[in-house]
Amino acid sequence: MTEPVKTALREMRWWDIDAVLELEKDLFPEDAWSRGMFWSELAHARGAEATRRYVVAAEGERLVGYAGLAAQGELGDIQTIAVARDHQGTGLGALLLTELLRAATAFECAEVMLECRVDNVRAQKLYERFGFEPIGFRRGYYQPGNVDALVMRLTDPSHSVRGTEING
Repeated sequence: MTEPVKTALREMRWWDIDAVLELEKDLFPEDAWSRGMFWSELAHARGAEATRRYVVAAEGERLVGYAGLAAQGELGDIQTIAVARDHQGTGLGALLLTELLRAATAFECAEVMLECRVDNVRAQKLYERFGFEPIGFRRGYYQPGNVDALVMRLTDPSHSVRGTEING
């Protein structure tokens, strides 16, 4: 009997960008990030002056998710969380979010912000489980389609890291 493939988180590196872009285009076809955007984010993710934390979730050679956080002073901002369609609802999003909140704690962020499509109820429920609260809207934030973003905030991310198990 073969062992099931385990999902492992690791730091995103430049050689992951092609696989990340494939997921990005599948999940966010109308407003996918460009290769240059990922390169720019990764340029700030290493060394003593790092202000970013990007991770990928891999099962063997296949990337099944990714996530990124930007930190500036006491404020963290979740830039992206994405989970392959066939892994949605497995707890992988919670695992990625947990890793970003650990990074926010390491960056000494007092609060973490994010934007979420108003029609993405599944993501909103995940964020609420971790203690994020809605604080406003950004009208027409997601283009095309002119979809509003719900702005959510988490205070004290170090006390909100939970829900790290992937359902098997």
